[in-house]
Amino acid sequence: MIKQFKTNIKRSLIILSMAACLPACKKGFFDLPDRGGVDNAIWSTDGAVQLHLNRTYDVVIPTFPFQVIINERNGVHLASDENYFSETDQYTRAALGLQGVLTNNDVRWTGNRYNNNSAIGENKYFDIQRCNEAIKFLPEGTLSEAKKNEYLGQYYALRAMTFFELVKVYGGIPLPIEPQAPESVYTGGRKSAKVCFDQIISDLDKAITMLEGFNPQDGNGRGKITKLIAVCLKAKVLFYWASPQFNPTNDGKHPYQPGRWTDALNANKLAYDMSIAAGRRLQANYADIFRVEGGLNTEAILVRTHSATIERRGHDTEYRCRPASESGGPTTGFMPSIKMLEAYPMKDGLPRNTSTAYPYDPIMFWQNRDPRFDATIAYNGGPWALSGNAARRQWTYNQAVSESNGNGIYCKRFTSPTLVAGNVRYTNNIGGNGFDWIELRLAEVMLNYADCLNETGNLGGAKDMVRQIRVRAGIVAGTADYGLNPAGGPDAMRTLILNERMVEFAFENKRNSDLRRSRTMHLLTGSMQKLEITLVKPPVGTVLNDKGVLEAVTGGVMFRETLNTNDKTVYTKYFNTVITTNGSYSPYNVPEFHYFYTFHDDFVNNGLNIAPTIGWAGGTFDPLD
Repeated sequence: MIKQFKTNIKRSLIILSMAACLPACKKGFFDLPDRGGVDNAIWSTDGAVQLHLNRTYDVVIPTFPFQVIINERNGVHLASDENYFSETDQYTRAALGLQGVLTNNDVRWTGNRYNNNSAIGENKYFDIQRCNEAIKFLPEGTLSEAKKNEYLGQYYALRAMTFFELVKVYGGIPLPIEPQAPESVYTGGRKSAKVCFDQIISDLDKAITMLEGFNPQDGNGRGKITKLIAVCLKAKVLFYWASPQFNPTNDGKHPYQPGRWTDALNANKLAYDMSIAAGRRLQANYADIFRVEGGLNTEAILVRTHSATIERRGHDTEYRCRPASESGGPTTGFMPSIKMLEAYPMKDGLPRNTSTAYPYDPIMFWQNRDPRFDATIAYNGGPWALSGNAARRQWTYNQAVSESNGNGIYCKRFTSPTLVAGNVRYTNNIGGNGFDWIELRLAEVMLNYADCLNETGNLGGAKDMVRQIRVRAGIVAGTADYGLNPAGGPDAMRTLILNERMVEFAFENKRNSDLRRSRTMHLLTGSMQKLEITLVKPPVGTVLNDKGVLEAVTGGVMFRETLNTNDKTVYTKYFNTVITTNGSYSPYNVPEFHYFYTFHDDFVNNGLNIAPTIGWAGGTFDPLD
């Protein structure tokens, strides 16, 4: 018995190694390889199934933006007005997507055909195939029914997440729910959006039932999908189904359906109530949301686990955010745009230029702002604790010593105050800060719920959700109820919530989806702009003195460190604030048909009945049908 068990384990591990190479063995999107002779051993051995499931988590659960492990040509999904995008290669398409110049082949969320060097997780249909195989064959194994349900519930949820991400991008999609046989070609074509959403909800309902009582508490349980997570995912899916992207208000062919908002409201109330009952609470300090992990983080609901010390479990986000003086290589993808800076309200929650208690000054733009501004944005002369130096100040003026020009502001959110400069890089598959990626947290559940409350006539309930988030942020009540009083009706509250999401989820890779879900992306105007800081006088030497010249001073104390940069007279004596427009890109110009992209030609030509989306070249498929 023991010998046979060891033989099965060994065989299963070999099979899993083969399965892990599936993307490298592919022939086409729906022309999938043989299961490699996978027999029932894999589905009858607990450890083998767990390895297969772990691998499925790796390719399905998102991670920090701009990571190489999941990127090829999906940079378009990073496009938004929150950053100053000037990246190259695949990320350039994100910026281009805001100008409306994309072609059918510029969106490759499904991956590249025949590309043996493609990135893991690139082709979402291979991720679905992994789930389909488990859902089909796991019940044939000999594990206990309880263990089968535990695994199947997670596979159903992971398949639902993958389908959902595709539907958000394309509308109706091909919807294979059975494993594709060797050498077969999927012929089902694109299904209607409703059929796709029905399947996603069905998968999540199965997950909710099967995961009853599954609550992993050990160190390996962090990041696993539980019943609570499945309930929150279902609520989010119904929220999208009710939102304007899928429920337009001005389209005679797709009439507005208010009943969807009632369904979304009920689901999101349940998600919120269950989250509170499970002990989820807003993290006390907004700045700590990504810095506190495990049981100490009361807000995180679904995470992708990372580690700075376990090989291949890290990321290089610290390096991409940090300034050059602290061993960073800051990317413009994490550089806040002018629109992002302007989104932050004042300290009493009122928009810029509307608060009498907390006036706005475009030169001293960081003063009197929502405290989330300081927690997110590093500005010239402002505090940014790094490498254990709690008193450290960041200098962002052009030609600042050891810094890069043009970075007038930085994103602090995903940096560690204590990580020393020598450990910043993620190299040889270790290093960096190892922060977990939080894919879903309580604040998102609350703001989804707030939207549903607002759309169903409960303005007070919607304000209560936002109020709690603003109280946590440190906004003061003021004379306008944390800035909520001006929202006197559903239209104003809808706008307020969308802006609140931009601020609360800054750089959490949600802005693009929010703009599309709310059908507001095509309303973007103006150009991609950033803030730069220049010196009043040309710099010479190494350290700024009171004459605007950089030179060394007695005692080694840099003169700039003694400047009171919160005094406008002092600040403007030495620094200019400049707004720069990205000349590489045209102004924002997003066509309305971009709310649903089309499958690229490789995908269409290697499948059957996969029609391009209306509005795109050759488009005949209505993404909402």
